[in-house]
Amino acid sequence: MVRTQIISRGVVDQRVIKAMNKVPRELMVSVEDRSISFQDGPLSIGCGQTISQPYIVAYMTEQLQLTGTDRVLEIGTGSGYQTAVLAEIVSEVYTVEIIDELSQRARVVLMDLGYDNIRFRTGDGSEGWPEEAPFDAIMVTASPPSIPDALRRQLVDGGRLIVPAGVTFQYLFKIIRKGDTFEEDQLIGVRFVPMTGRIQEGES
Repeated sequence: MVRTQIISRGVVDQRVIKAMNKVPRELMVSVEDRSISFQDGPLSIGCGQTISQPYIVAYMTEQLQLTGTDRVLEIGTGSGYQTAVLAEIVSEVYTVEIIDELSQRARVVLMDLGYDNIRFRTGDGSEGWPEEAPFDAIMVTASPPSIPDALRRQLVDGGRLIVPAGVTFQYLFKIIRKGDTFEEDQLIGVRFVPMTGRIQEGES
């Protein structure tokens, strides 16, 4: 999977490649789907949510330009797969999931795998985790119709935010905070499940 889907498509960050080689993706899906867990595409994890395709996980992680001392906020715990990849690279991961069933399931899997640098929260991801802000990087794994201002504000100066956004058409955006301004780059077209919560009411 790593060789044919990730390295061959241009991912070069060795920390990302090492993490993708180590994290057992097959344990993040249902027993019935384990035989296809390494295919180049998303898979259902129940509750109307999916585990992202391996390439997108690697691509988004590389775009965050992570270091071993970073504190990272993840919006959308889901299966816990992206969470584990982040935890392999950085010092601390704070992950928020709006669906409690998924949060609890991921917590069990990740604790069984021995991760002790992850903190879990059930709540509205569009609001971030203000009590623990600011963060060096923020990863969003569900698509809001527009980028939540609350997440921008929870970045440190120089912090990076990766987020899919859009309704009919979604694109991946990389945002870097520079003081009170935010540098924004549109990257690639993507397809993620919609972000739920107050963002859908235009309140974030």
